[in-house]
Amino acid sequence: MTTPEAPAARQLPYVLAITEALAQSMRSDPNVFLAGEDVALYGGVFGTSRGLLNEFGPQRVIDTPISESGIAGLAVGAAATGLRPIIEIMFMDFVTVCMDEIVNQAAKMKYMFGGKASLPITIRTMAGGGMSMAAQHSQSLEAWFCHVPGLKVVMPATPYDAKGLLIAAIRDDNPVLVIESKLSLGLTGEVPEEMYEVPIGRARVAREGANFTIVAIGRMLGEALKAADELAADGLDVEVIDPRSLQPLDTETIVTSVRKTHRALVVHEAVRFGGIGAEIAAQVQEEAFDYLDAPVGRVGAPFAPVPFSPVLEAEYIPNAARIAAEARRVIGKAV
Repeated sequence: MTTPEAPAARQLPYVLAITEALAQSMRSDPNVFLAGEDVALYGGVFGTSRGLLNEFGPQRVIDTPISESGIAGLAVGAAATGLRPIIEIMFMDFVTVCMDEIVNQAAKMKYMFGGKASLPITIRTMAGGGMSMAAQHSQSLEAWFCHVPGLKVVMPATPYDAKGLLIAAIRDDNPVLVIESKLSLGLTGEVPEEMYEVPIGRARVAREGANFTIVAIGRMLGEALKAADELAADGLDVEVIDPRSLQPLDTETIVTSVRKTHRALVVHEAVRFGGIGAEIAAQVQEEAFDYLDAPVGRVGAPFAPVPFSPVLEAEYIPNAARIAAEARRVIGKAV
């Protein structure tokens, strides 16, 4: 008697995982609505809201004027009066236009009203380079927002997390910045059809290993996993951690890994100087200094604007080869 094979897990692209999270959240809660530039008729500049206007209508899928400040201000007012807005800031670079609304209003209002105000705002935005969109459309600015009390910051690296973290953000009663990756939109992975949450503040061990830890932020997870395969040929058994949430940060999972492997490297696409990798490295050295056999390494972009030229941009953005090279450098510094 043969045992029937289990049905194959459903595969879904990152972009459709986002769309499904939006649609299911809007179906389950009439207070949820979506607003942003080109999110309705056009379906989003990256296609993440296609079909939502037809299902939910213009009262809940709202094309706004080209005014990020106005979009963010709309979200603050709507959330304060009981709605659950999802706003799309088309490119992460454009959050510079609405910093007051996000940093001084959304992040502070609950505190300044003694906990009586609830600000369930989800701010979706696309970060990162790789599409030759140049210096004003390719930045990774997550470290700015991790520094602001009152904001939560998540960076889904997989289609599974793109759906689960977005649903968790929409259900959260605090403002959450969901930073998605342009280059991940076509990435396909397992995504359950039902609604589910990926808990904000909980990291994931993406690959288990014994003698080296790589903490990979956002899209760099894929590059870190490639580097781990390359380093395996050197006899290095690499553990790869996907933080998923940067604020709050699951320091415990990262530190537990480093205490096991004794060496660590943090990788992000953002500029290396002042990036979230510096904070993670500092926390590792505070919590696990006696376990370290070498200083914590960091890989990030150079301190320069993102180039438009495809050749220069490819050199600018960290990749598996650079991650593997830095891991070897860290090993060479072992005490």
